[in-house]
Parts: sequence; C-alpha cells; structure tokens
Amino acid sequence: MSTPIPCTGRRLAGLTLGALGIVYGDIGTSPLYAVKECFAKGHGAAATPANILGVMSLILWALVLIVAIKYLVFVLRADNKGEGGILALLSLAFPERKRGHRNKFVSFMASLGVAGACLLYGDGIITPAVSVLGALEGLTVATHKLDHYIVPLAVLIIILLFVAQQAGTAKVGRIFGPITLVWFITIGILGIRGILLNPDVLKSLNPIHALNFLIDQKSHGLVVLGSVVLVVTGGEALYADMGHFGPRPIRVAWFSIVMPSLTLNYLGQGALLLSQPSLADSASFNPFYQLCPRWGLYPMIGLATAAAIIASQALISGAYSLTMHAIQLGYMPRLIIEHTSQKERGQIYMPQVNWVLMIACIWIIVQFRSSSNLAMAYGVAVTFTMITTTLLFFFACQRLFGWSRTLASLISGAALIVELPFAVANLLKIENGGWFPLVVASAIFILMSTWKRGRQLVWDRIRASAMPALKFIDDIKRRDPSRVAGTAVYLAGNSEGTPIALLHNLKHNKVLHKRIVFLTIIIEEDSQVETSERLTVERLEVGFWRVRARYGFMEQPNILNILDLCSEHGLEFKEMETTFFLSRETVLPTRSQAGMAIWREHLFAIMSRNATSATAFFRLPANRVVELGMQVEI
Repeated sequence: MSTPIPCTGRRLAGLTLGALGIVYGDIGTSPLYAVKECFAKGHGAAATPANILGVMSLILWALVLIVAIKYLVFVLRADNKGEGGILALLSLAFPERKRGHRNKFVSFMASLGVAGACLLYGDGIITPAVSVLGALEGLTVATHKLDHYIVPLAVLIIILLFVAQQAGTAKVGRIFGPITLVWFITIGILGIRGILLNPDVLKSLNPIHALNFLIDQKSHGLVVLGSVVLVVTGGEALYADMGHFGPRPIRVAWFSIVMPSLTLNYLGQGALLLSQPSLADSASFNPFYQLCPRWGLYPMIGLATAAAIIASQALISGAYSLTMHAIQLGYMPRLIIEHTSQKERGQIYMPQVNWVLMIACIWIIVQFRSSSNLAMAYGVAVTFTMITTTLLFFFACQRLFGWSRTLASLISGAALIVELPFAVANLLKIENGGWFPLVVASAIFILMSTWKRGRQLVWDRIRASAMPALKFIDDIKRRDPSRVAGTAVYLAGNSEGTPIALLHNLKHNKVLHKRIVFLTIIIEEDSQVETSERLTVERLEVGFWRVRARYGFMEQPNILNILDLCSEHGLEFKEMETTFFLSRETVLPTRSQAGMAIWREHLFAIMSRNATSATAFFRLPANRVVELGMQVEI
C-alpha cells in the first residue's frame, strides 16, 4: 500500500479551495431562501424582536450541532478506505453483510441505508431548482417588471446546465472553488453590513433564545423548524464527498471560510429584520437581497446564480456517483457510465440519469414556480437521511473505534435529540410539497429492491442448474472434444461454477477453444480494493484458467485492463485471437415459482430488457463478443 501524500501547505490550500466548490455549494446557497422562509407569511414566525433572536439562535446552533460537531468532528472519522457516504457507512456498520450472513435486523438496517441513499435523489432534483429560483428571485427586489421572466430563465439555466454535463466538469471544476470563495467572502461582507445596522442581533448567539422561542411558539415552533432545517441542507455532502478531498481540507474550509461567512450573513439578515421588521410584510420580502446595496444588486444576482449552478453541479455529480455505487452493489441494472476525465475517477457522466434529472427539475420548477413553494418540499429527504446516517454511525463507531455501547449511545443519542424535532417538523410539510421527495425516494427504492431481489432469483435458478467447474473439466478430459485455435473468455458470475454460455456453446457448436478463461468480477462492499489484491489467476487443467478480479463499489471494472494485468501472472492475451462469450438472460415472470409479486416480476423483466449490455458496460470490442441467450423463469 502506497504512503499517502501529506495534506499540508500548497496541497492543503488547493484541496480546501476545491472543497469549497464541490462540498459546500449546496449549504452555501441556503442564505438565499432560508431566513426568508422562517419569516414568510402564513407559516413563518412574526418578525418580533424575541422571534428574530430565537430563529437566528436556532439557525446558528443548527449549524454548530449538526454540521460542525456531528459531521465534521465525528462522522468524517468513519471512512471506508478514504471514502464516505451513506452506502460506505452501511458497509462499515455491518461488514458481515458481505460474508453472506442472513440476519433480519442487519437486513432491516441495510434496507434503511438503501432508503437513505434513495432520499438523496430527491435532493438531487430539488436543489438545482430551489437554488436557481432563489438566485433569480433577486430580480423581484430590483424590479417587478421581470417577475414573469424568473421561471422561464430558471428553466433555461437548468436545460443549459444538464446539456453541459456531457462535456464533463473537469475543466469547469477548476473555477468552482474560486467563484465559491468569492461568494462566501461577499455574503460575509454583506452580513457585517447588516450587523452594523443593529448589533443586538449578536444576542442570538445565546442558545437560551432558541429554547425560549420553541417554548413560546409551541406547535407553531415546529412549523418554523421546518424552515430552519434549510440551513443544513447539503450537510450530508460533507461526508459523501470525503473521498474526493479528504477530511482535513473539508474541515479547514468549514471552520476558516464557510462557517464564519454563513454565520455573519445569517446574523446580518437577522439584524436587518430587527431594524426594519415591516420588511417581512412586503410582497417582495427577501432579506438576503435587501442586505445588498442598490448599486450591487444585479452583480449579486449574477454571483448568486453562478453559486446556485455550482451547488446544482455538486448534487448532479453526486447522483451520478450514487447510481454507479448502486449498480456495483447490485441494486440497479447496468447503465452507461462515461468517464469525462482521465485524471479524476470521480468525474463521470451518466446520460440516462442526467436526462431524467433534467425533466424532473423542469417539472418541479414549472409546478412550484417559486423558491418559497419549493422550500415546502425541501428538507424532508435531508432530515431522514441525516437520521439514517446517525443510526448507522452508532454501529460503525463501535466497530471502527472500539467505542463502548454507552459512549456510542451518548454521541448518537445527542445527535438524534437535535435531529428528531427537525424530522417531525418536516412531516408537517408533506401535504404542501414534502410528498415529492418521498415519492421519488419510494419509487427508486422499489426499483432498487426489485432489481436486487430479481437478480438473486435469477442467480438461484441458474446456480441450481450449474455444473461445478472442476467436474466439467474432468468431463472434458474424458470426452476430448474438438479444439480450435485462440482464447475464449467466459464471464462467470460464480467463480466455482461453469458459465452457462460455455455449456450452451459446447452443446450447439460441439467445439472448444484451445485456451478457455473463466473470468469472475467480484464487487466488494469496501469502497476500493488494494492493487495487490485486485487479481488472482489460477491455472487449471487442459487449457482452462480461472481469473478472479476484485473491485470496490467506488470503482468501475475494466475487463481489458484485467486482461493486461493477467500477463504478470503468466496469462497473456492477443486481442485478435481472443473472443468474449457472454450470456444474456431473458426473464419470464410466472406465478408458478416462489419469487416476487407478479407486478414486481414484470417490473424486473422490463428493467432487465432495458439494462445496458455487458459489452457496452465493460467497454468490450463489439466485434470480439458472442452473446448466447437463455430464458429464466422467476
């Protein structure tokens, strides 16, 4: 294992700047709409001094307790070989899953982890829409003549953003950090300008104001909590993107730039309301833009739009990565994955995911039409994902750090005490739009669980009729069938069994290649596999070889690369003398088998028919591939 490069000096500064753009884009644009929603007519708090101090205190302490302490101090310590995210945490919490243990509680927690991952797709749809709308709504503060252009402009920006994805973000990503740095410095300066209007807002640093607000407001305090949670949206990205930058740059960026800037801006908006509480009653109420001097309003709208695009990019890229992880772990069918950078493995583009996200984003922009309406849908997915992370961390920290159950309970319990009221508050949003991310998550969970269960059923049917490889080779030694020149590579799901494609080829063509390789690709539940553990090559009898290649769920298998590595083990390939044999199963739903509900079997069959072929997924030369079909009843 190579020694990690020290993260200090210039390298630390570069990674910190990069983390600003990718990790903190979402949470960094929350000031555009969070305070506005806390004091919005209908569901917000009245703009009295006590309420303003109480809400500001809730906002500041949510940032401290959830983001700074829970994620940056504790959760970032739980890394899966340098990688983070809810699926990585699931593997750390329950490593026995990969050893085939079947335990109802472990299965339940695994389902909970997958459900948490599904909820992130709801964020991936809402974040671009709410961020772009929130940025463009500054035009309403400038002039009401442009009100009717906000939604069309937002749709246009979303279309351009998603169309640009296929070009890759490797080059554009270099400017994300500097633009986001300018954004944070600017909102911090605006915050200072606001605080000078009424320094009394600094009293909100005392958490007593938050407690008094919740006590005084009673049930309505829960409604306002549903808006306060908007300040911590994007918190999960701190952990999910850990593999790109490492924990130290993420922590440095937060404590040196992000948290001070956000704190100053939120305090500035609160000070503005303390000085001019009547602003909350105006039709164009927008404390973020009203902090800005008139001469700087349009440049600020431009900068905010750029920051919103960057925040959207981070969530879109996260949706690609999450989908790739789900494919590798067997929760989704194969989809096209295009690598847009030769240097950064995280730079990928998935066209099917891209266009579905674009259509969904356009739909909710047209349907909800304002950031205020979208804010009612935002936060439900965030809070339940955070709670899932807390529950998984409870189990992971005991295994990773050797913590006692008591210590793990104290840390996780404290986090739940903070997060559960936010979750309850967001349940009140369901009727007014919070249903949307839940419907998205439920649909994706059904797809994932159906695919996982369906593949298991197909595998059970195939395995029941499979012949052990050693028994097959013994039979070949006795029968001695005709052999032709060249090498045949058969993809084998079971490294100990005989590939179905080989049995079909021998049955129908009655001939074998002189050299036959059984290639099995194993996806581990670790994020990455060490290079030294990547490949095992075993020479069998009469020209047969067995190759096992191991990959982490963050890595994409490359068969041609595997064959190149085989040369180090005495197994060399010549491209024009090598043929790849694959089996393609046609799934036949039937009530006669003990499988799934018939509607899920039909759904699985549709997913199976539309999955990307193994030839395209593994980037095999199409003119060297032979596919043999078979029917499987489930």
